[in-house]
Amino acid sequence: MPQNDTRPVSRFTVPALADMPDDIRERILAVQEKSGFIPNVFLTLAHRPDEFRAFFAYHDALMDKPGNLTKAEREMIVVATSSINQCQYCVVAHGAILRIRAKDPQIADQVATNYRKADLSDRQKAMLDFAVKVSQTAHLVGESDFATLAGHGFSEDDIWDMAAISAFFGMSNRLANVTSLRPNAEFYSMGR
Repeated sequence: MPQNDTRPVSRFTVPALADMPDDIRERILAVQEKSGFIPNVFLTLAHRPDEFRAFFAYHDALMDKPGNLTKAEREMIVVATSSINQCQYCVVAHGAILRIRAKDPQIADQVATNYRKADLSDRQKAMLDFAVKVSQTAHLVGESDFATLAGHGFSEDDIWDMAAISAFFGMSNRLANVTSLRPNAEFYSMGR
């Protein structure tokens, strides 16, 4: 993608930083300072400030918490389910984060293409089988799914986290597709 790409970030209006509420602008500037760029999801969601706040509060509660799921495993869930949901933005953006958190330049491509053949443990494949089931056919989740996950050492809290991450990103994937959210060029080379 050319450096001077002028395509819109989203099909919806993206407010100027100066026009955003102070708390949102401060969060965006902090992300920019840390990563060196502003991920387009922040700009797109700034279109609806109350939803921006709610989205990132829930995102942070799911993705930044301590627990038995590593941060890399949480990103695996995002990449696998986003791939199934055909969300280019989330596969590209969270693929970059997964490469960094897993310290593996190949893992995101493997998980996005076919996690069942990726270089993952049986435990991680069981986690992703469940997350994809939640994303696609949650009405079929039953006790056998819980037993399988427990057999891999996952707790009830871990299972809740898997389901919540899958469900949250199912919403995010759909919104990203509707808004035509475009991945930042920076994501493609991160962690490679």
